[in-house]
Amino acid sequence: MSMKQKYIQFSLYLLMSCLLFSVKSFSQQDKAVSGIQKIMQSSPVMGLSVAVVKNNKIIYTQSFGLKNQETNNPLTDDCIFRIASISKSFSATSILQLYEAGKLSLDQDVSELIGFKVRNPNFPETIITLRLMMSHLSSLNDSQGYFTLDVINPSKNPNWEKCYSAYEPGKGYAYCNLNYNMVGAIIEKVSGERFDQYVKNHVLDPLGLYGGYYVDGLDKSKIASLYEYNTDSARFILSSNAYAQRATEIANYQMGYSTPVFSPTGGMKISATDLAQYMMMHMNKGKYKGKRIISKKSSTLMQTPLSSEEGYGFAIETSTKMIPGLSLKGHTGSAYGLYSAMFFDPKKKYGIVVICNGCHPEYSEGYNTVIRKTVNCLYENLIAN
Repeated sequence: MSMKQKYIQFSLYLLMSCLLFSVKSFSQQDKAVSGIQKIMQSSPVMGLSVAVVKNNKIIYTQSFGLKNQETNNPLTDDCIFRIASISKSFSATSILQLYEAGKLSLDQDVSELIGFKVRNPNFPETIITLRLMMSHLSSLNDSQGYFTLDVINPSKNPNWEKCYSAYEPGKGYAYCNLNYNMVGAIIEKVSGERFDQYVKNHVLDPLGLYGGYYVDGLDKSKIASLYEYNTDSARFILSSNAYAQRATEIANYQMGYSTPVFSPTGGMKISATDLAQYMMMHMNKGKYKGKRIISKKSSTLMQTPLSSEEGYGFAIETSTKMIPGLSLKGHTGSAYGLYSAMFFDPKKKYGIVVICNGCHPEYSEGYNTVIRKTVNCLYENLIAN
């Protein structure tokens, strides 16, 4: 066989291999689409936006259903959502940047950082630190609400003591949104930047991502409406407060205190595709596309559980229940009818993002059933195969 014939044979082999790979890939994507459509047919779902990472690359993005029920507009990949509690990881990432810069200590008394006394009245000698707050070991609770720091400020709320549980800080776990709204205020106190601007300048912009906490600074045409599903009436109800404008609050803004206006605990707005890129930064120990956001040491801190039973680190949990038999890192979110999930394997370099703007509120294994089924469908068809 001549060299020319060998070259032609090799070229044909490569072409056939590529075609076979494309057919297989297309087939698996078809199966994933079919699986998600079945999930949406078996349970009420307004819309789903998904992104899949495999071998450290985004291999699939797709959106299903409606962006807006009233206008019947379809959901698209560039739609942005309020992602609820996954937002906490952006706050934790920001704190670790300031920690690396030597501007604060994770074991410093939060009272010194926030400007008023933060102490469990049952254990007045035990200091509450950022480490305890970010891992939900602070003994704080949300019984008084969390939309303003007045609830825990002794000079503002006569019932401030109710913000604390009966156990000693560091001796028990309780998921608490107030923890992270206080973390956001501390970011402002220490950095001198308004919380939403800090996250944009130091996390989103360096990664080239579109989103943010300040709803008035975002393109309204990209925002996906959120819906609560009423099981009694079997109807979706628009959550009109999900993207409420805060012009009055911003006009009277007090740095380091008014921060809950932006909801550091749950107010990030971003698309599934961009959230997947942010996820890849954490998957790669704080670095993505040549941009280091936090150090490897800080990234490891975020992903290391401080409470063994709950598996919670700094706004990143370790779970074996999202996909049975697999240990994954990530977080979920739920608010105003929205459900979200971001989970990844930092060693095998795969991950999945699912955002739903309204669905049946049923839970299984601690997670929204629609979200969990969708994550498993994407894993089985696009990652495992």
